[in-house]
Amino acid sequence: MARARTTYTAEFKLRAVKMVLDQKLSVAEVARRLDVGENLLRQWKKTFAAQGDAAFPGHGNPTPAEDELRHLRAENARLKAERDLLKKAAAYFANPPS
Repeated sequence: MARARTTYTAEFKLRAVKMVLDQKLSVAEVARRLDVGENLLRQWKKTFAAQGDAAFPGHGNPTPAEDELRHLRAENARLKAERDLLKKAAAYFANPPS
């Protein structure tokens, strides 16, 4: 039977990766100690190697690129609403009701 899906915190992931790197333990040993799959731990190690301490931002800590994207999407929606309002006003004043 398969294990239930577990969500791990960023601190847990960093601690697990640092056990492999700093303490020179094997991935299999750390995986057994923490009851985590070996492939999952290898993926965390690969992500940590590529991105460093910012590897696991979590849901509450978006990356700068995600934060900028969210800001630009909000600004885009605001500008579209302003444009639509100005179009309606221009149409109203072009053909005022009698």
